[in-house]
Amino acid sequence: MPSEPQGERRTGGSPVPGASVRPREEQLRRVAVRLFREHGYDGTSMQDLAEALGMHRGSLYHYIDSKEDLLYGIVETAMDRFNEEVRPILEGDGHPQRRLEQAVAAHLRIAADEPDELTLLQVEVKALAPERRQRIVAERDAYEHAWRALIREGMRDGVFGCADERSAGFMILAACNWFSQWYRPDGPLGVDDFAGRFTDLFLGALRAEPALTLDEHGGRT
Repeated sequence: MPSEPQGERRTGGSPVPGASVRPREEQLRRVAVRLFREHGYDGTSMQDLAEALGMHRGSLYHYIDSKEDLLYGIVETAMDRFNEEVRPILEGDGHPQRRLEQAVAAHLRIAADEPDELTLLQVEVKALAPERRQRIVAERDAYEHAWRALIREGMRDGVFGCADERSAGFMILAACNWFSQWYRPDGPLGVDDFAGRFTDLFLGALRAEPALTLDEHGGRT
């Protein structure tokens, strides 16, 4: 079996500063994403990773110090993308409705591009060591807070009429995150099509006009 290339070693789940990510390292990341998604983090061993890559197990340690490094790097990179591509929209200027529309579209694009990474961000963070887990959870909480802050701003300006921005934010993010589970790139509708339909539903639920009050027979009161 060919020996592994020499060079700067990757540690702690993040590339060495100034060093580019090598093809073999990226291949390892992709294989880890797939196996963690299919079998779970706890159900995937270093031997499983090595066999999927056609490597000796010991060669993996040229790239990582532990299996946890892989998981942390995956979820950290996924969280970074949300912070870089969606949060500036949520926290920017402009009409709250327009920013909500743009943020939903940006979130769905990431969910479509990296569905397995998003799943790991939601369900496997618990497997991280406490310090790393707390860091990722704090980032995730701050991201969710940015959604709630936008909804609260819209409520203040009379654009949105919901009574609870926390529940509204949870509803929107739950729908956008679950998109990664059922969206198919080869389907009849693209990401932007779904983004438009999602925002129509969300804006209907967030409308400033009061909802109808119905009696027990379904008639208006």
